Amino acid sequence: MSTTPIKDALHNELQALEPQYMELINESMAHSGYFEGKESHFKLTIVSNVFENKRLVGRHQLIYGLVNPLLTSQGGQVHALAIHAYTPTEWQGQSPDSPLCAGQNI
Repeated sequence: MSTTPIKDALHNELQALEPQYMELINESMAHSGYFEGKESHFKLTIVSNVFENKRLVGRHQLIYGLVNPLLTSQGGQVHALAIHAYTPTEWQGQSPDSPLCAGQNI
């Protein structure tokens, strides 16, 4: 049994985008109400040819369309998903830092 079922589910759904690179980080520990094993806040960095000729909002819509059942608004457990979506030509190895959650010190 996986110790990261939500992360695994997100990762599996995102495979539909045929990513050349993907990094999915559980950032739940930086948010209030954290407990060991919590999977509620994620940062996604993804590079795919699918994003060619798509604006940022279109890229996000593709991603949200795939993971929608996992989001809290749809009864899932993911409260926040920070998305950094690039085409292969845009990708420079960057992955912006996430802001600190209110009241949290990392």
